[in-house]
Amino acid sequence: MRDCKTPRTNYLSSACRSLVRPALVCTLILALHGCNYFIMVGYLIGGPPSNEPDFDAITRKSMTDFGVTVAVVCDAPVELKWDNNKIDKELAKYVSRKMSSKKIKVIDCDQVYAWMDKHPHRDRPTEIGAYFNTTYVVYIDLKKYSLFEESSPNLRRGRAEALVTVYEMDGDGDGERIYSKDVVSKYPLRAPQAASDVRYSTFRRLYLTRLSEEVGRLFYEWYNGDDIVDAT
Repeated sequence: MRDCKTPRTNYLSSACRSLVRPALVCTLILALHGCNYFIMVGYLIGGPPSNEPDFDAITRKSMTDFGVTVAVVCDAPVELKWDNNKIDKELAKYVSRKMSSKKIKVIDCDQVYAWMDKHPHRDRPTEIGAYFNTTYVVYIDLKKYSLFEESSPNLRRGRAEALVTVYEMDGDGDGERIYSKDVVSKYPLRAPQAASDVRYSTFRRLYLTRLSEEVGRLFYEWYNGDDIVDAT
């Protein structure tokens, strides 16, 4: 009678060989090429190193804590909106989406701006936080914004400068500023793109995604390899 354990033994032997061979190859590569490959293997096993949000590091607080709610608003000067209509609302919405995707509870941006439109004289961040009963208000003061390389209308490169401020609300409907950070952004990171290579609307969307990511990283964990896709 054929031993019923034989196929199982053969299967295990084959599986072991399939694992041992790549391991030996990796070991040889590591021995030949040095410690950089140890870093690569570490990435494969545990993922790339993560970075603590700057807000958390400075304040020792976190927007991902249980029960925390956040409102995001953006303000831009009138002259900046001549060529970029509604850039303030769009950036606030993009940042809100980024933060929501990282498990931060954010008040719906449309609701925030609907309330602001009805109350044009009550636009202070703390007034917004008091009405929506939030823990924090993220206020983005957008100072510069452009989608073209300087002095080169045929080259596209997103550029922006903003001051991001966080107000912490108290139980009495008042609040105080607890955090501020300047954000200086450009995209692509390495070199501009020819205007003929990408549609204006597409590039605009890509840069809003990048800019909102740079603002969002102040409040959620991010990884060292995240910038690779935005290099070019």
